[in-house]
Amino acid sequence: MIEPDFAKGGGLVPVIVQDAETKEVLMMAYMNRESWQATLETGKATYWSRSRRKLWLKGENSGNFQLLKAVFIDCDNDTILLQVKQIGEAACHTGYRSCFYRKLSGGDFVAVGEKVFNPEEVYK
Repeated sequence: MIEPDFAKGGGLVPVIVQDAETKEVLMMAYMNRESWQATLETGKATYWSRSRRKLWLKGENSGNFQLLKAVFIDCDNDTILLQVKQIGEAACHTGYRSCFYRKLSGGDFVAVGEKVFNPEEVYK
């Protein structure tokens, strides 16, 4: 089986996460070999948290899990695209559905997404 080339990125590859139904880009994260294997084995998106330096099962704290629907790899084997079913309303830890909720407009970024939960209530 073709595998991601983890060596190129010092053990990490970028992962683009897309809603399998709407094709909306929800987030971007990183995987190492361990999180890649966990994702394939469990069917739940698992990433490598660079800030916490540990595996991160998406939704383990918020309940906003991502169920794997399809996996794509780019031509250089160094970027993954996951299509997921987003369980819960939001992929973003700030309370928005997508991490890409801000758009450049008039020289500044403005929120164009709608906040769907209060992160202070979810991440106590």
